[in-house]
Amino acid sequence: MNNRTCHILRKLVDHQQFATLKDACFSEDMEDPAIKILLILAHTHLGEFDAAEGRLAEVLPVADTLDMDARADLAAVFILRQNIDGAIHHLESILAQDSDHALALARLGWCKMTLDDTEAARGLFARSAAIDPARIAVWSNLAQIQCRLVLYDEAQQSVDAGRLQLEQQSADLPEFANLQHRQRLRSLQLQLWIETEQLAEAEHWFDVLDEQTDEEQTVYWRCLYGNQLAERDHHAQAEEVLRQGLKRYPSNLALLMQLAELAQIQGHFLQAMRLLNRAIDHDKDNPALWARLSNSCLHRFDQRARKAAEKALELTDALEESEENPPEKIRALRLQAKNALAQVESHEQNFELAEKLFREILDTNPNFLPSLRGFGQQQMQRGNIDEAVELYERIKAIDPITGYAALINARHFPEEEETLEKLENAARTPSLEGSARSGILFQLAATWEKRKDYDKAFAFAADANEISKRFLRYDPKEHRNQCARIRYSFCKALYEHRRDCGVDSTLPVYVLGMPRSGTTLVEQIIAGHDRIFGAGELGVIPGVIQGLNRWERHVGSGRTYPDCVDDLTPYVVEGIANNVLKELREYDSEVDHIVDKMPHNFESIGLIKFLFPNAKIISVRRDPRDIAISNFFTDYQAKHGGMGFAYDLTEVGQQLADHNLLMHHWHQVFPGQILEINYEDVVENLEGSARKMLDYIGVDWDARVLDFDKLDRPVKTASVWQVRQPIYKTSKAKWMRYQDHLAPLIAGTNARIEPDPVEMITLPEPGFLTDGFALYQKGDLDGAEYSFKKMLHHNPDHSACNYMVGEIYLRKNHITEGIELIEKALEKAPWKREWCANLLRAYKLTDQKDKAEALKQRYRLGRKKRAPIGVGEHDDSAHDEQIDGNETQDDELRDDGPWDDETWADLPATLGTRGRTG
Repeated sequence: MNNRTCHILRKLVDHQQFATLKDACFSEDMEDPAIKILLILAHTHLGEFDAAEGRLAEVLPVADTLDMDARADLAAVFILRQNIDGAIHHLESILAQDSDHALALARLGWCKMTLDDTEAARGLFARSAAIDPARIAVWSNLAQIQCRLVLYDEAQQSVDAGRLQLEQQSADLPEFANLQHRQRLRSLQLQLWIETEQLAEAEHWFDVLDEQTDEEQTVYWRCLYGNQLAERDHHAQAEEVLRQGLKRYPSNLALLMQLAELAQIQGHFLQAMRLLNRAIDHDKDNPALWARLSNSCLHRFDQRARKAAEKALELTDALEESEENPPEKIRALRLQAKNALAQVESHEQNFELAEKLFREILDTNPNFLPSLRGFGQQQMQRGNIDEAVELYERIKAIDPITGYAALINARHFPEEEETLEKLENAARTPSLEGSARSGILFQLAATWEKRKDYDKAFAFAADANEISKRFLRYDPKEHRNQCARIRYSFCKALYEHRRDCGVDSTLPVYVLGMPRSGTTLVEQIIAGHDRIFGAGELGVIPGVIQGLNRWERHVGSGRTYPDCVDDLTPYVVEGIANNVLKELREYDSEVDHIVDKMPHNFESIGLIKFLFPNAKIISVRRDPRDIAISNFFTDYQAKHGGMGFAYDLTEVGQQLADHNLLMHHWHQVFPGQILEINYEDVVENLEGSARKMLDYIGVDWDARVLDFDKLDRPVKTASVWQVRQPIYKTSKAKWMRYQDHLAPLIAGTNARIEPDPVEMITLPEPGFLTDGFALYQKGDLDGAEYSFKKMLHHNPDHSACNYMVGEIYLRKNHITEGIELIEKALEKAPWKREWCANLLRAYKLTDQKDKAEALKQRYRLGRKKRAPIGVGEHDDSAHDEQIDGNETQDDELRDDGPWDDETWADLPATLGTRGRTG
C-alpha cells in the first residue's frame, strides 16, 4: 500500500468515518495486510465482529513483519478488543525502533490510562502532542490525565491547544468528527471550571449558550454539566443548573427526569415524585414515566405506587406496533411496567403474586436485571437464601459489579483480590451519586472483615459513612432536645391526671431498642409461638405521631408532638388506640398478641402506655460498643430518615446516651412494666431467655420458639441474613476487633447530656378547642367563647381558637374585635384559606375595600381549584420536603360557616395511623 493511500485511509480513522473506510478498503488491494487491519478496524467499529474475527485470523501470523504504522493500527484493534497487553506488546516494539512515533506514543498512552498508570500516560500523551500537535484527541486525552493528577493549569493549556487545533482544522473536518472534538473539549472545560471553582465562568457560558443555541443543545449541556457537578459532590449546584434550564424549557423531559433522579439520590422523595408527575403532565401516555413514578413512590406511598404501575401496564397493553413503537420497544416497556407492579406486590408482601410476575418477566427475558434483583431481594426476605444466591449469580454473569455486591449481601464473598480491586474501582468511579458509591464501599468493608483484615474493613466503612453523610439531615442536637421534650411531656403527673385514658388491651407487644441491638432476633424467637404474630417493623406508632402533628398544624396551635399530648381527651385517645388495634388485627385476626418491632419505638414508650396501659414492652439491650460497630458497618438504605446517626461514631455514641437516659426515665415512670432482655444472654442461654419473654407476655411455653431460624415469615430489616441462621456467638465482643478506632464513640457516649431548656405550654385539662366547637355547633356561643378563651389563656397564639372567637364576635356584631382576631389567626396560619370568607365579608361590612382587595390578591381567590398531589398530578413547589399534611381547599370563598363539620366529626380518625412501613 503506497504512502498516499495509507495517509488517506488513516485520516478516515482519525475522522471516525468507518463506513467510508470500509468501502475504501474494499476498493484497494485486499491481500495487503495493512489494508486488512484497517478493514478490521472498520468492521469492529461498525459492530461486524464475525467479519473482523475472520480477517484478524489472517493477519496475526504475519504481524511481526508489518511496518510500524500497520502495527500501530493492529494495536488499535487489540485496544478495541480490550486486549490491552497485546496492544502494549506491539506499541512498545514500535517505539523500540522509533521512539518518536507519535501515533504509537498516543495509543500506548491510552493503554496506560486504561490501566490507571496516569504518570506514564501523561508522559506518553505529552510526547505525542509535541511531535504531532495536529491530533486533537491527544490534547483531549492529555487534559483528562492532567485533571486526574490535579494539574489544572497544565490541563487548561492542553484544552486551549486542542481548541486552537480544532479552529484551524474545523473547515476540513467532517461534521461528526468536528462535533465530537468540540463536545469533548467543552466537557473538559466545564470540568476544569468545577475543579478550579470558577463556576461563574460556567454560568456565563450557559447564559451565552442559552441565547445562541436551540433547546436540544442547551439541555444536552446542562444535563452533562449537572452530571459533572454531582460527580464531584456538588449536588445543590447541579440541581440549580438543571432548574435554570427548566425555567427556560419547563416541559423538557430530560431535565425533569435528571432532576427527579438527583432528588431521589439526595433523599428528597416528594420532590422526585412531583418532578415525575410534571413529566407525566407533558407526556401522559408514556408508560416508562409511569413505571418510574411507581418506583419512586414505592417505599413511602404504596397506593400511589400501585396506581402508577397499573397505569404503566394499561398503557403498554394499549400500544400498537408502528415506526415509533417497534415490537422490541413495546416489549421493553411492558417488562418495565410489569416489573414495577411486581415490586409493588413484593413490597406489600403479596409474595406469591409478585413471584408469578417476576417469573413471567424472566421467562420472557432471562437477563432482565431489575427483575433478577427484585426477585432476589424477595427471596432473601422470605428466607430462601439459596434461591436468592442463584439469582445473584445470574446477575453476576451479566453485570459483575452488581452481582458481586448482591452476593456479598447474601454473605457469599468473592475470594479473588482482583475482584475486590474491581469492586473498589467501581465504588470510586464518579456517578450521579457523587465521587464514590457508598453501597459498594459498605460491601467491601464486610468482605475485608470476613477476611479478618479489620483495619482495612474499618477504612472502607469509614469512607462509606463519610460519603453517605453528604445527604443526611440528621441533627444530634435536635434529637437530644426532642428526647428532653419527650421526658418532660410523658412524666408521672401526666398519667396521674389522665387516669381514664387508654384502652385495656394486651394485643400489642412492642420489641424495641437501639438498632442492631438484637430486636429482630428477639421478635423471631417469640413469634415462633402459635399465639403470637410477628408483624415486623411497623409504622403504626410513628403514624400516630404524624397524625398528631397534622392535627396541630391543621388548627394552627403552634405545638407539635410531644408537647400536644396533654390536649388529648379520653375519647380521642380511645379512638386512636382502637385505630391501632384495628390495623394490627389486619395482620392476624386469630392470635392473642401481635408484635411491632420498630426499634426506635423506645422513644415512644410514653405514648404507647398512654394508648395501651397494659401493653407488653420488651427492651433489648446489647454491649453499646457492639451496637456502635454494627451500625457503623450497616448500609441503611433509608439513610435519609431517623437512621442518620449511624454514619458517625460520635453521633452513634450520643444516640446511645440519649437511649439510656430515656430508658432510665421510662423505668421510673413505669416501674416493673418493661422487660429488659440482653442480647448476650439470649446468645448464651436461648431457652432461658425465651421462657422469660413468653412468661412476661403471658403465654404458655412452646419449645418451637427455639427453632426461630426456621420460621416461615418475611424479614425486611438489615438483619435479613442473620435471622435465617441458628444462634451464633461471633457477634459478641465484635468491637474488640476495632478498639483502636473507638475514641469518637467513647467521646460521644460520655459527653455530658445538656439539651436546651424545655419551654413548653402545659394545659391543665384537655379538650378546650374540641369542647368549644361542640358548644358552638349547639348554638351556645357564650359557652363556646369561654372554652376557646381558656385555651387562649394558656396559648394566646392558637390560630383556630383566635379564629373561632373572632367568628363568634362577628356573630355578636363585635365586628372590629372579630376582624382583629381573624387577622391574627391568618397571620399565624396563612395556609387556612377557608377562613377568608368571613373576614372578607367583615371587610365589606366595614367598607375596608383596600383590605378586601389585598386579601383576594394574597390568597388568589377565585383561582381554579388545584388538585392535591397524587398520581398524575403535581405541585410546582421546589421545597417539597415541607410535608405540611394540610388538606387542599377550594380556592373559591366558602359561605358555609367557619369549618366543614366533617373536619370535626371524628377526631380520632383524623389522628389515625398511616399503615405499615415494613
